[in-house]
Amino acid sequence: MDNILKYLENTAEKFPDKTAVDDGNQQFTYQELLNRARHFGLSFLNRTEPGRPVAILHEKSSEVLSAMFGVVYAGCFYVMIDPEQPLERLKDILTVLETDLVITDSTYRHQLDDAGYQGQIYLLEEEPSDEAVTAQELDKLMERRSFAKNTDLLYGIFTSGSTGKPKCVAVSHQAVIDFIGHFTKQFQITDRDRIGNQAPFDFDVSVKDIYSAITTGATLVLVPKRLFALPPKLLDYLCDKKVTVMVWAVSALCLISSLKGLKYKIPEDARLIMFSGEVMPVKQMRLWQQALPQTEFVNLYGPSEITCNCTWYPVQREFQDGEVIPAGKAFNGRTVFLLDDTGAEITEPGKTGEICVAGESLADGYYHNEEETARRFVQGIIASTGETARYYKTGDLGYYGEDENLYFAGRKDFQIKHMGHRIELEEIERAFEKLDGVSRCCCLFDKKRNKLLGFYTGDSEEKEVHQELKRYLPVYMIPAKIRKINKMPLNKNGKIDRKYLAEEWS
Repeated sequence: MDNILKYLENTAEKFPDKTAVDDGNQQFTYQELLNRARHFGLSFLNRTEPGRPVAILHEKSSEVLSAMFGVVYAGCFYVMIDPEQPLERLKDILTVLETDLVITDSTYRHQLDDAGYQGQIYLLEEEPSDEAVTAQELDKLMERRSFAKNTDLLYGIFTSGSTGKPKCVAVSHQAVIDFIGHFTKQFQITDRDRIGNQAPFDFDVSVKDIYSAITTGATLVLVPKRLFALPPKLLDYLCDKKVTVMVWAVSALCLISSLKGLKYKIPEDARLIMFSGEVMPVKQMRLWQQALPQTEFVNLYGPSEITCNCTWYPVQREFQDGEVIPAGKAFNGRTVFLLDDTGAEITEPGKTGEICVAGESLADGYYHNEEETARRFVQGIIASTGETARYYKTGDLGYYGEDENLYFAGRKDFQIKHMGHRIELEEIERAFEKLDGVSRCCCLFDKKRNKLLGFYTGDSEEKEVHQELKRYLPVYMIPAKIRKINKMPLNKNGKIDRKYLAEEWS
């Protein structure tokens, strides 16, 4: 199949009365989701042209999901925008997209006015019908779709840009179809699963949740954002909804375990928990493994530009403090390799290089940004295969272990020069994690003051942590300033908000 809508249609035909999506307030069966998506599609048909981006300024919900598919029925691609975006960033996003249609509701409409948006606005209050579209209406949709190709864009996701302007990663139908095919097969996701969606829809982790459900007939359970401030209620929700699969950001899982949530209640229906986005602290990993000894845990790695993930590693033992959980080995359909600073491929264990990815499911590039696309998506000969192929340079560092697994070694921009030494901030963070009185940590470098800064949560006092770090780090790697905080601030994607910490320190 060359269009993601065919999967939705097939699943609705196979499981018409099965719950497709449940956001805690509103549920749709697969037939209802299909009907609403088609009605939305009809509403959008005459408001924009095929192939154009349609922005959705709203938090995730069952209704928003049906609108997303409605955009696809209209022959367009959707771009989710978080309503909590700062005004200037919203302006930048709308400038990049040049969209002539934004979907929102009356709660957020004023943001578009403030941003100076001049195009059409569709308010979600204009709810579509749950009834099936007529034959004539369906013909209109099918006519629009008849021109669709598998290379057409399905969605765009904005990431930060090195120039300070956000970049829109543009991903095709075929890229998602190829990846999700491998993903659901590898982890045996079926119609019996209930997938607990943690990520907002403008974060690519949600792509795995949404399309794993749509292609298999699993139920998509949207976890409300407000629950992440209340770990006991969050656990109640997971248990009440009988969630079986969780594909979460590392910090979201650590939010539960570090605040002793697993002592309150255990989501015992969870058969599979996958995590990505950051390095999982092994101390927190052990708490999850001990609470759910029968659950399968998987570390996933990969940026938005390669459609979700390119490597995976099943965590089948308890890792000890100071160890690193591998990023693992490539998914089928992917080629993952390392390049040194000269562009030569690295094969020997222990040598660090930039992680690069070729094969299926690469993004088309950055929408309306040919210069950055050309810089990061390159054509070249891959030494291990001897083939000339397009590949993506991730900007992440990695190395091979003696076990032949790939290990993540931080971002290129997390490697600093301090007191004449090249330092990986992740190495300092791993030393923090070895300390008994530390549960989570984050290390930053203040370029203006030329100082290393360390933040942590836990029971130990700052002086004690400073003293204990001397057991693991040379003096030049010990942060000049160490601060104990009540909890790690998280950004909207569930990762540690390093920018916020830096601003708080200054």
